[in-house]
Amino acid sequence: MFARSDIPRVFALPPGADFPQLFAAGLRARLADMPPEARARVTILVNSARMRRRIRDCLVAQGPGLLPRIRLVTDPLLFDGAPQHAPPVPPLRRRLELARLVGMLQAAQPKLAPRAAVFDLADSLARLFAEMQAEGVPFQALDHLDLTEHAEHWAQAQKFLRLAETVIAQDAPDAEGRLRVQVLDLTEAWSVSPPPDPILVVGSTGSRGTTAMLMQAVARLPQGAVVLPGFDFDMPPAAWALLDRATVSEDHPQFRFRVMLDDLGLGSNAVMPWHESPELPRGKLISLSLRPAPQTDQWLREGPDLGDLARATEGLSLIEAPSPRAEATAIAHCLFDAACKGQRAALVTPDRDLTRRVAAALQVWGIIPDDSAGRPLGLSAPGRFLRQVAELFLNRLDVPRLLALLKHPLTHSGEGRGDHLRHTRDLELYLRRRSLPFPDAQILAGFAPDPGPRQDWAKWLGATLPASPDPDPRPLALRVADHLSLAEAIAAGAGAAGAGVLWDEAAGQEARGAMEALATEAEAGGELTAFDYVALLGTLFAGREVRDPVTAHPDIMIWGTLEARVQGADLVIAAGLNEGVWPKAPDPDPWLNRAMRAQVGLLLPDRQIGLSAHDYQQAVCAPRVVLSRAKRTAEAQTVPSRWLNRLTNLLDGLPAQGGGAALNAMRERGQHWLDEAAAFEADMRRVSPDPLAPRPAPAPPVRPQRLSVTQIETLIRDPYAIYARHVLGLEKLKPLLPQPDALLRGTVLHKVLERATDPEHPGALMDVAEDVLRDAVPWQAVRAFWAARLSRVAPDLTAYLDAQPGKIVLREDRAGWALPDLPFTLTAKPDRIDEWPDGRLHIIDYKTGMPPSKPQQERFAKQLLLQALMAHEGAFEALGPRDVARITYLGLGGGALKAATTEIDEALLDTVRDGFFALIRTYQDKDQGFSARRAVEKGGLSGDYDHLARFGEWTMQDQSVTIPVGRNDG
Repeated sequence: MFARSDIPRVFALPPGADFPQLFAAGLRARLADMPPEARARVTILVNSARMRRRIRDCLVAQGPGLLPRIRLVTDPLLFDGAPQHAPPVPPLRRRLELARLVGMLQAAQPKLAPRAAVFDLADSLARLFAEMQAEGVPFQALDHLDLTEHAEHWAQAQKFLRLAETVIAQDAPDAEGRLRVQVLDLTEAWSVSPPPDPILVVGSTGSRGTTAMLMQAVARLPQGAVVLPGFDFDMPPAAWALLDRATVSEDHPQFRFRVMLDDLGLGSNAVMPWHESPELPRGKLISLSLRPAPQTDQWLREGPDLGDLARATEGLSLIEAPSPRAEATAIAHCLFDAACKGQRAALVTPDRDLTRRVAAALQVWGIIPDDSAGRPLGLSAPGRFLRQVAELFLNRLDVPRLLALLKHPLTHSGEGRGDHLRHTRDLELYLRRRSLPFPDAQILAGFAPDPGPRQDWAKWLGATLPASPDPDPRPLALRVADHLSLAEAIAAGAGAAGAGVLWDEAAGQEARGAMEALATEAEAGGELTAFDYVALLGTLFAGREVRDPVTAHPDIMIWGTLEARVQGADLVIAAGLNEGVWPKAPDPDPWLNRAMRAQVGLLLPDRQIGLSAHDYQQAVCAPRVVLSRAKRTAEAQTVPSRWLNRLTNLLDGLPAQGGGAALNAMRERGQHWLDEAAAFEADMRRVSPDPLAPRPAPAPPVRPQRLSVTQIETLIRDPYAIYARHVLGLEKLKPLLPQPDALLRGTVLHKVLERATDPEHPGALMDVAEDVLRDAVPWQAVRAFWAARLSRVAPDLTAYLDAQPGKIVLREDRAGWALPDLPFTLTAKPDRIDEWPDGRLHIIDYKTGMPPSKPQQERFAKQLLLQALMAHEGAFEALGPRDVARITYLGLGGGALKAATTEIDEALLDTVRDGFFALIRTYQDKDQGFSARRAVEKGGLSGDYDHLARFGEWTMQDQSVTIPVGRNDG
């Protein structure tokens, strides 16, 4: 296949070329004069499974014939004569072993990291050890680190690394270490007896030490060669010479090629084109824009040689969207347009949030893109379900967690799913009505007291769910067994065996594989608390991906940056071009800093940026490209990617070559997609535009016939709320998880004072408070806080109540007063009414906050004034008509007792009576509307019925519009 040569063979294809297609064409041309079976003797090592499939497809498209062997460079090297090695240690076992060590370190030094970060630290440590093995860095190199100018914690990290190394040294090497040993043995065997058949390493950049070593060995074989992707043939030798590892950082896209050529003893001119490629006019422009920052002075010298930049940028568009959502919708329109034209289009980006937005936007046209990455197992239905079940061992079960679990599509998926959902709905309403925050077996029994299917379901649920959290450390094997047993029981459902559909479909199979692997290696995990186990699951599921067997559109693809080397698309969209996204900010290494990594010979963070730069160069040099970025995220302005910034600066700086005009044309082409997306959404909204609602004041024919004294204030401040509740019959739905809010605090206070002032069973205020809080408030911290607040006012409150001259004659008794000549009844439930020695009454009301002021009582807060009127009119049957001497609001807020007292006389009662009757007559008039938010106390607070009144479409300054409701005027 190759002529004899004393120098290593290195071929390449330029950035933007269809690498698999041109490689297959070049291979066919080199084998054209050889017998057909020669192709079968060729071995091709590629960097990814997608590259392998694409090369195979391109070879098959050439016509009938034998195919070469195509393998991954990371596969075991099963060449003839290659020595066999023991299997590597499973990655999960390695991480569990390291997690035990990191967990002990975190327990000894809690300030090192939060407990939840233990498994992330273990993963980073496993990656470090794997990298050391792949790069051939011995563990002894850590002993020779010079830490004299580093902080003390780096010395502690060094000691821990040495400890961790002694523990894992007893195991077999990692997969990377085993592969390196294989490559070393294979290279040694080749030096004695080189293989006679051709071997090619294709599409790899040699970014890892083992891969680079294999590529160098193959390049030196008599029938070996390396074919590099995206080699910059447009970069002059002088620029190549400046890519020196001692003076230039590794973030240049061609830096790895320079290192490989140096190791092979070759210059850039020794790299030969593998096959003739079509002219790509953008190559020189992109190459110049990506020169290292210290060499950008070359723009002035070489820029004028680029010629007319309009031609170079003709197929280039630049989308600068105002937001990530706008960027995603514009990209979706680009992809849809390509699909309509029958073109192949690929979105290339490392931003998974962006790809999810684009996939969602494409659903408008029923397009499912072919996504190379899949989705994390933790976001799949089985992954979420298993994590929810694991949290049952960690946290006390509350209503939101219970309902989220019961409504999960995998719960009770064995049989009777419809009955299960009906019982779940009824249970939710039961828990909401009773404000029960922590449902247990006893509460479930109260939900279904009568024999029948519901009771059977409730018994199954109560018996299946854990009675309490399990905080103590337990062996990982037992935790996994209990977790799987509980998950399968919940998935199967009441009276069913098996696991329902938990392990079905691709996601279920992947989840089962993950749990089986965890059970297999559980011995290495030691003992874990429930908190540690939940954290472990999160890390484990995040590292596994699910690829659902959906029927994706064959020509609309989503690729990671690595797949940019595969090419073969008519349209390439390089998206997410912001700093921190593409290129991604290097992950911090908690074990070795940059200087320490350089000392031991490990990869520097700049190398990853250089690889991202190479992927960008591959994508942007394609014939038709759309570059996109969002100018702003939800938090702040974004910074353009350094490569995009250099390209726009270079174009702006070359006016003689039409650079500025070319850049403006790129932006205009990008703006076209933004405008098209905006117009499309505007058309969707324009189908049936709804006018803004006026401020409503509905006037129904039916009027409220009964209100309490506290609701009279609501009638004055927000009449619409009275209409919604008492005419429409709408009540606010209680929250799933009851909160220790003002309503509960008021209820608790009234219970405390009712019991403490009971004449038949009196008790000390704080003793009674302790009992009431224990029964009514399930939150320990809230109980302590409320008890402390009450204890501050308890002495003054007790002294005030004991100093009252009369006796208690009424407490918490409901009464009603039917108004004469009006179809209306006023109700009340006084907190306390005392009878003075002269027979007059003193009405007392307890407030957890501040008592209402005098002006508030005159205009709005008429609760006690109306109770005084009711007592005067004999509404309280146990008392009969009585004179009222005084009303008092006792405010317990702010840590001090505040009493707001009003003396009552006939003139005041007459004023209250006249105003109240006038109010009721007004709202009994069928032409009177119930205005929304008429005189709310605080405009910034929302009411229970504001959404029904469509508040926000109108303002407080708008006039109310009376709307007749439910009348037949004809």
